Amino acid sequence: MTILPLAYLPSVEYIAHLLRDECVIDLGEHFVKRSERNRTRILATGGPMELTAHVRNADRPRQPMREVRLDYSKRWPHQHWVSLVSAYRGSPYFDHYAERFEPLYRAPGDLLAEFNLALLRTLLEAAKAPCDLRLSERYVEARPGDIDLRPKHREGPAFEAEPYIQVFSDRMPFVANLSFIDLLFAEGPQATAVAARCRF
Repeated sequence: MTILPLAYLPSVEYIAHLLRDECVIDLGEHFVKRSERNRTRILATGGPMELTAHVRNADRPRQPMREVRLDYSKRWPHQHWVSLVSAYRGSPYFDHYAERFEPLYRAPGDLLAEFNLALLRTLLEAAKAPCDLRLSERYVEARPGDIDLRPKHREGPAFEAEPYIQVFSDRMPFVANLSFIDLLFAEGPQATAVAARCRF
């Protein structure tokens, strides 16, 4: 079994695990700052760019992921959506999928877990990815033989991305393992097949 954290606009590697492994997403683990739980990487005109969803009480110790609340003291949802539009409006499938994601940035809700799950489900539905999400409200103890991809543990095999044509491929080399949204906007209906060809 592969144990995953609940990620914000998860990476291609994350989706590749969901497509091929028996996975569980751990909502009971403790929130880890500066991790994929509230950070993602996209490809902007200047290269890879991190987007961070702001959360309340990020320093609170032992805060279960399912209880982490979003912080709207800054206009990060608007900034993130503007960044996605700016980065990907020239990609082949942006116009096809953008209307699915924009409402989520207009009203992200109160909880980080709900926002992340809504984005993950939208990514999987848009890509017609054949996988069911298995969630655990309680902390998942790793057993011998499990692959634990929660950042504190990070015991997974090395990831080898399957290259695809990215939006700025005319001016920069391929950047591996960005958010799956990069692959979706670039490859559209073929995004799932590309992720499935990635190797561990």
